[in-house]
Amino acid sequence: MTRIKFCGLRRAEDIGYANELRPDYIGFVFWENSRRYVTEKTAADLKLRLDPSVKAVGVFVDEDVDTVADLCDRGVIDIAQLHGNEDEAYIAALREKTDAPIIKAFKIRSAADIAAAASSTADHVLLDSGYGTGKPFDWSLFSALDRPFFLAGGISAENLAEAIGRFRPYAVDLSSAIETDGFKDKRKMTEIMRILRDYR
Repeated sequence: MTRIKFCGLRRAEDIGYANELRPDYIGFVFWENSRRYVTEKTAADLKLRLDPSVKAVGVFVDEDVDTVADLCDRGVIDIAQLHGNEDEAYIAALREKTDAPIIKAFKIRSAADIAAAASSTADHVLLDSGYGTGKPFDWSLFSALDRPFFLAGGISAENLAEAIGRFRPYAVDLSSAIETDGFKDKRKMTEIMRILRDYR
């Protein structure tokens, strides 16, 4: 059964939508260059409002290991998602400091990137096109990945069923496709959940 993550939540109403719709995961973006960036305090306040059945993922880009571990251990996030140049040594260092699961994102440009994802020691890998571009990577590059994975990048109501049927991902990750004018749109989020549940 494919799971779903709504990423880039940053307002109290976004959490309200999540509590009503019950995705499996939501994401807080801690990368300051993102328009979806949230501070640690904002994320902590929002997490308190989040239904405990929905797991909070923190999205980081080359962040200090201690900062990531601290957010995990304080319960601000349940899972750490690494979206930068973090290597195997970084993942090992983070594991020394927290028991929280780790997702490592890979920007897919070639078959070699798929191979790198296959060999990652992260708990989960995420296949993406880039930093929240809203566009899919070249799906023809994907042949098979012998491990569960998150699929991101350009997933929308128009191609969600195709993506699930074609790739059987562990989870799909959406952000821009559930926004209108840069903010989360409950109507679009509801439609995504409807498509997912119909497929299930």
